[in-house]
Amino acid sequence: MEPTDLTIEILKGIREETHKTSERVNETNQRLDETNQRLDNLRTDLVDRIERVERRQTESEVRLASELVAVGGAVREVRDLLREDRALRTRVDDHERRLSAVERRTG
Repeated sequence: MEPTDLTIEILKGIREETHKTSERVNETNQRLDETNQRLDNLRTDLVDRIERVERRQTESEVRLASELVAVGGAVREVRDLLREDRALRTRVDDHERRLSAVERRTG
């Protein structure tokens, strides 16, 4: 069986389409490689940003904890001052009562 001109032309057409398809696949692979590279770069940038946010969050939490301790200390100081004031107020009231009694007697 000898190949006919038509068979040869069909095979040539198939070969040309195969080459075109191969070129399109190669172009697609190249675009995919570029996209993967961009995605890798974006992922690296995102990981860096997340790490920075985590560091800043940790630093903020440490600062807040320190400030809460300071606020607690200030509250205790105010509490102590109020207790002293109440104790002095009781003494002053007692002195006022006693002075009034002395003034009534001498009066």
